[in-house]
Amino acid sequence: MALRINPFSRSNEDTGFGSSSNSSVGRFINKDGSFNLHKEGIPVWERVSIYHTLLNLPSWKFFLAIIIFFVSINLVYTFIYLGLGVYEFQGVLGTSEWQQFKEIYFFSTETFTTVGYGRVNPIGDGVNLVASIEALNGFLYLAVFTGLIYGRFSKPKAFLKFSDHAVIAPYKDKMGLMFRFASFKAMHTLTGVDVKANLALLIQEEGKPVYRFFELKLERSRIQNLPMNWTVVHAIDEDSPLLGLNEEDIKAADVEIYVHVQGFDEVFSSSVLKRTSYTWEEIFFNRRFVPMYRETGNTTILELQKLNMTVPADVKKEAERLG
Repeated sequence: MALRINPFSRSNEDTGFGSSSNSSVGRFINKDGSFNLHKEGIPVWERVSIYHTLLNLPSWKFFLAIIIFFVSINLVYTFIYLGLGVYEFQGVLGTSEWQQFKEIYFFSTETFTTVGYGRVNPIGDGVNLVASIEALNGFLYLAVFTGLIYGRFSKPKAFLKFSDHAVIAPYKDKMGLMFRFASFKAMHTLTGVDVKANLALLIQEEGKPVYRFFELKLERSRIQNLPMNWTVVHAIDEDSPLLGLNEEDIKAADVEIYVHVQGFDEVFSSSVLKRTSYTWEEIFFNRRFVPMYRETGNTTILELQKLNMTVPADVKKEAERLG
């Protein structure tokens, strides 16, 4: 299908993705803002940063990693102790192998955390040496994970939620592409908020599929404060690369909208940013967002549960209203 790309649209070569991708590879940016990208060509230990990985893991994965590491490292020391011999300890009451294993394992956890209850204690030189090394490892473990926990709690975050879908609906005397987001933390109000949106689409050039990137002109790209929600609008006018494209066109072009939001958070006293994207499957035609706030007395209530709510847009009625 030959797409009717507006010749007046300005191609933007500064998206970070290049401009010569020649096949559909799925979305470029995931919904959570991470890049859909895998790097190779150098060893994995050079590509992967354990610190940054742990710093950015979801909370449940982070604490699960702590537990798995703690259990695993103590199992390693337990087998080392058992290999050196249970007779090198005093105070072991267990008579079966399983009972002795449990006692030595819990001795290992007490040594690793420097608790040291004292009933089971090493008397042999070999196990004393291993226990001293384990105690040192325990100090390092606590120091590293204390730092990671502090880093995770103190890391500046943009507490923003984006709508799951973008919509194309009547806007003033034309059509407009719209999506919205909201600040959902009570005490995190962003100031100096900037938003940028870029469009990627696949077109045919000299018989080959090539991605082209366009910066979308927004009705408003900056607001001073974001206490509530913000519906971002790109007017589909004569300067828009979306002009004349229908649902089949954006599907054929593998359209994806990249969104980048940046602002200053007074709580963290730092700039924060958030990214997301909308693929052609997540762009709804002829639907509009419902209002997501109400007034109660002298207070405005932001109804975050309505962030994704849309209703059909009456295109005919809107056209008649505009004459």
